[in-house]
Amino acid sequence: MMLRNCSRALSRTGPAVAPRSCFSSSSAAKGDGPKVTVKDPAPAEPKTKPKKKQRLVVAVGGNALQRRGDRLTIENMLKAAAQMAPTLAELAKDNELVLTHGNGPQVGELALERAAATFDVLGAESMGQIGYVLAQAMQSAGCTAVPILTQVVVDQYSEAFKDPTKFVGPIYGSIEAQALAQSLGWTVKPDGEYFRRVVPSPPPVEILQIDAIKTLLEHSPGILPIACGGGGVPVARVPANPNTLQGVEAVIDKDACGAKLANELDADGFIIFTDGGGIWENFGKPEAREMEQATPEYLRGTKAGAKFPGSMGPKVNALIDFVEGSNKPGAWAAVGDLKDAAKIVAGEEGTFVREEVENGVQWRAGKSGPARKESKDPPPF
Repeated sequence: MMLRNCSRALSRTGPAVAPRSCFSSSSAAKGDGPKVTVKDPAPAEPKTKPKKKQRLVVAVGGNALQRRGDRLTIENMLKAAAQMAPTLAELAKDNELVLTHGNGPQVGELALERAAATFDVLGAESMGQIGYVLAQAMQSAGCTAVPILTQVVVDQYSEAFKDPTKFVGPIYGSIEAQALAQSLGWTVKPDGEYFRRVVPSPPPVEILQIDAIKTLLEHSPGILPIACGGGGVPVARVPANPNTLQGVEAVIDKDACGAKLANELDADGFIIFTDGGGIWENFGKPEAREMEQATPEYLRGTKAGAKFPGSMGPKVNALIDFVEGSNKPGAWAAVGDLKDAAKIVAGEEGTFVREEVENGVQWRAGKSGPARKESKDPPPF
């Protein structure tokens, strides 16, 4: 102890000069001076505290693993995953990341190959396939990722089964799409410049593996979970025995499930990565302009699902659902191009959805809108 050292110094023959650190002033060195109790100095506070990592759930589309016009092969998927992995790995360095992904092209292709298989089984297969591809690519980029086969409960009596909306499978020209619809009983709808098959997409009710995902985040922070791929495997509880599950013929929208996943994990932010930037008003027209940020209330007023073309409507609704359903102060959602990931997190690109925005919406200056693409035949292979 420091006081013991002081008493030794004062008992020596000669001038009683105490070590400087034992007392607060030199007058205390006199024999009749007041005794001073010396406390160990408090550890110095760091000049800058480390920045707390944000917990982010990020969603990449199944189309990100299959460029339009490319054949849906494992080689092309591995190549596409290798291109996006460094961007995601860099994002994971500074944030607590959970990755989810779409499976539209992949599950549709599997459905063509295995007509007898149900969509819950095909969803599980595609989740394993894409999870493997992404985990391998992330490992090569220096980030360990673990795919989690995720079952998601839906309401088997949902109105969604009466109006199929979820795009699956490859793209078709108008003539081929109509022929397939007639011969196979499909429902087809335009998706951008091409046509695709649509299937029922009921909203997610319950994510069964949520506790496993939370455990991984809390106890293995260096590992990136890949969860709810393709919106999860759709299952329903048997009414007579709620503990018993059964598969459902549907494909859950990955963005709707991603929003629910983000809320269940109490995430700070939810990001949907696309290949077309943020949310545009008057998309495809000369007066098109991109939203910088908007409130759910403003977007609700635009009748989100109806006024945004193609697959953008469900994405807008998912952003709204996350922000409105979050209990996290300052929670935000964003949509933007994957190549701009770092800029999106910094607020420099994409469109943000927040509870509070001045005038309900702000516009991003100096950007011209993309041209609207009309439905047409796909390019030949």
